Amino acid sequence: MGVPLRLYFAVTERVISSVLIQEQDRVQKPIYFVSKVLQGPELRYQALEKAALAMVFSARRLHQYFQSFTVVVMTDLSIRKVLQKPDVAGRMVHWVVELLEFDVQYEPRSPIEGQVYADFVVELSSGGTHQEEEASFRWVLSVDGSSNQQGSEAGVILEGPNGLLIEQALRFAFKVRNNQAEYEALTTGML
Repeated sequence: MGVPLRLYFAVTERVISSVLIQEQDRVQKPIYFVSKVLQGPELRYQALEKAALAMVFSARRLHQYFQSFTVVVMTDLSIRKVLQKPDVAGRMVHWVVELLEFDVQYEPRSPIEGQVYADFVVELSSGGTHQEEEASFRWVLSVDGSSNQQGSEAGVILEGPNGLLIEQALRFAFKVRNNQAEYEALTTGML
């Protein structure tokens, strides 16, 4: 399976994030970042459940890496013990079964730069922790598509808090109608 990849994750009340790292010549290089803003019942999970969710979410989003490499989870939490307990119930059972598909190992986290990446993604994703800031934590996704004789195109604009603006233009290599172009732009914006 080659050189193992390292997964660092960070958990807060409202956000989970992780970063997948590859080490080459004693230099850690980030491969991929993922984060998720917790919603509904996820907000009430205990810290270990959120950590397990971070692992499962990472495995789902980075499936090709988890399938192709040994992934070493760097953590000081006792997540390994929790996931290997024979009496886990509910959603944890589903998560344990899902993670059994992969070669996942656990090591104690040392103060390495990989954790800095995961912490940064949490800070970027959380938008702050004050009540007032959370009320203004709103993202607006706008999409527009068009189709003509020359081809099909679409645009995606994502507006975030504090004036953050992310724009993406897309050109499709297949024929679509105007509404289909907008749908493709919308699904691209969600990925």
